[in-house]
Amino acid sequence: MTRATRQDAPSAAPHAADHHDLIRVHGARENNLKDVSIEIPKRRLTVFTGVSGSGKSSLVFDTIAAESQRLINETYSAFLQGFMPTLARPEVDVLEGLTTAIIVDQQRLGADPRSTVGTATDANAMLRILFSRLGDPHLGSPNAYSFNVPSVRAHGAITVERGNSKTVRQSFTRTGGMCPHCEGRGTVSDIDLTQLYDDSKSISEGAFTIPGWKSDSWWTVRLYADSGFLDPDKPIRDFTEQEMRDFLYREPTKVKVEGTNLTYEGLIPKIQKSFLSKDREGMQPHIRAFVDRAVTFTACPECQGTRLSEAARSSRIGELNIADACALQITDLADWVATLDEPSVAPLLAALRHTLDSFVEIGLGYLSLDRPAGTLSGGEAQRVKMIRHLGSSLTDVTYVFDEPTIGLHPHDIERMNGLLLRLRDKGNTVLVVEHKPETIAIADHVVDLGPGAGTGGGTISFEGTVAGLRASDTLTGRHLDDRATLKKDVRKPTGTLEIRGADRHNLQDVDVDIPLGVLTVVTGVAGSGKSSLIHGSIPRSDEVVSVDQSPIRGSRRSNPATYTGLLDPIRKAFAKANGVKPALFSANSEGACPNCKGAGVVYTDLGMMAGVSATCEECDGKRFEASVLEHHLGGKDISEVLAMPVTEAEEFFREGEARTPAAHRVLTRLADVGLGYLTLGQPLTTLSGGERQRLKLATHMADKGGTYVLDEPTTGLHLADVDQLLALLDRLVDSGKTVIVIEHHQAVMAHADWIIDLGPGAGHDGGRVVFEGTPAELVAKRGTVTGEHLAAYVGG
Repeated sequence: MTRATRQDAPSAAPHAADHHDLIRVHGARENNLKDVSIEIPKRRLTVFTGVSGSGKSSLVFDTIAAESQRLINETYSAFLQGFMPTLARPEVDVLEGLTTAIIVDQQRLGADPRSTVGTATDANAMLRILFSRLGDPHLGSPNAYSFNVPSVRAHGAITVERGNSKTVRQSFTRTGGMCPHCEGRGTVSDIDLTQLYDDSKSISEGAFTIPGWKSDSWWTVRLYADSGFLDPDKPIRDFTEQEMRDFLYREPTKVKVEGTNLTYEGLIPKIQKSFLSKDREGMQPHIRAFVDRAVTFTACPECQGTRLSEAARSSRIGELNIADACALQITDLADWVATLDEPSVAPLLAALRHTLDSFVEIGLGYLSLDRPAGTLSGGEAQRVKMIRHLGSSLTDVTYVFDEPTIGLHPHDIERMNGLLLRLRDKGNTVLVVEHKPETIAIADHVVDLGPGAGTGGGTISFEGTVAGLRASDTLTGRHLDDRATLKKDVRKPTGTLEIRGADRHNLQDVDVDIPLGVLTVVTGVAGSGKSSLIHGSIPRSDEVVSVDQSPIRGSRRSNPATYTGLLDPIRKAFAKANGVKPALFSANSEGACPNCKGAGVVYTDLGMMAGVSATCEECDGKRFEASVLEHHLGGKDISEVLAMPVTEAEEFFREGEARTPAAHRVLTRLADVGLGYLTLGQPLTTLSGGERQRLKLATHMADKGGTYVLDEPTTGLHLADVDQLLALLDRLVDSGKTVIVIEHHQAVMAHADWIIDLGPGAGHDGGRVVFEGTPAELVAKRGTVTGEHLAAYVGG
């Protein structure tokens, strides 16, 4: 290889291009930002911190990253832009020095049943090519090993219009790997009919056992009784074959019941639309319990849950077929791929080895490629997205991370910090929104937003080095070195919850007793089996309230007031005070502004250009009809109430003319979980993962359950807010509840009455209980990775 030699001497004067080493933001007003101006150094690691709702995401994601993506999209033709998501320009005066932004956020990977860890990355595609080249017997193209591709066979006549048209016989065959029985899903769902009706009774006698289906409900029961398709006075078990088919499966058919035109539909599709298409978390407890009883999911009996056809499972490389390979833990799969030595596919093997090694390097070696993507936590999903960037040759791009340490044990945070520094050292700009002091400590530059949340935030409280932040008087600076202390006295359990022989996923026949009436923290490195033990072994019932990190479904019309049920007592209070109907005070019902239909904005489709949204001129963004806003409660109209932060609304509905105990109770719970800064009408689509989990927690605090199971409740919490969470957990336990928390945060561990530590490693290296006892005992023994880190945290 030859290398050119430089003849010219380096110039003393800096090149003009070298002056562009800052990202300049001037006059940012997105969401709650208050005319923010800031200069961020390029090719450095900048951490943005501040309390939840202070404006971090508004500055980093909604302003800097959003404008970078919008400008890149504008480089494509108008035709292509029509197929891309439309992005409005952020509310900012000037943005200079932007580079291409790659966003690695907490958005979970698609929950499509056919989406897996392997399909979400390039690993599955490379494995399919590998088996199509080396598999024995040979089946054909990579499609023959894909559970997303069905086999197709067609024969018939086609007309070829070329010169003199003539008809020719043609056949078409495509070999796919999809299991024809489960259609590549791996599971088959079934509805337990015994949970829907009592077949010894007739419909007239009240055979239905579905919640809300009373014997006099004309829109359900009377519809089936008077449809004419079946005998309402005959026990269901005596239905003829045709009656049973019409009763359970008939397609939508127009019928007339008591002079009213209605649509009759079989019971199974009706149940699927009425219950199974809705967000389980948004259901009332008794409806949720019914759905859990009535619907069962079992592994496909034909493919044994592998999703693949029999032919795809018959083709092997050595002892493994592609289903076996995808079921291996990624660390084991990487070892197997390393044993393959075939020159004809050497580049493919090298790329596959690199991808699998990236999984291991980023701390996800305990996963398998057939793991459904929807089961990954927000932190795991974020790290899966990082994999494609680890070996990238791109430089001088901006990587934007949203709390990359979520779901990571303190032991794993060190590895994540190393990856962030590697990306920076390749010449990239790394912007990180983060609360963990371990990651804040490695920053080259820190931007602290605040001083408070919501309307109390949106300004730059501090900008500079980590040492400068530590010496500053900001909320983050004061709490940066906070350390919780071990409890001197722990609570005594009132009983035990026995778990015996737990073997879900990587659990290795675990026996453990969880104490009742105390605060128990279940911890361990990522992938050690914490969620498998708790969510998989504690039975779901009305007594157990489980608050996990599964996403909340909802459109931009959904908000904290609608999700928590807060809007119902508020509407009734307005209606009672003004002598009108409650429906008037709903922006989704009679009170909606007729111009914007209650959305508050009017969308204009510009065809080949990006559409624009403008505040509705008729209601000025208030979403309600003008006549509705003339009605007041405590001197406020409904739009002013929905614009209130939770803390202000809690005071408003506590006493005086607006006193509404039902609304005040919900608002108190929202404030207790640290969401006092949210406005009642803020769209759910704007909430972070941590905020959504705390919103679910506030909703479930009204449940009657005696056991609360929380999955990493510190997600998205600022250092200063952790104390408030600990106080909330104490209140729950002191009120007689059992609280079980899956958590990595050392402050929560130190505050626990009892700790269960799983490990010692991840995947098949974990799945065992390595410690049970009090936090003080764990610190004293230091026999586990968790014990070492907790001892260092408390200074033990």
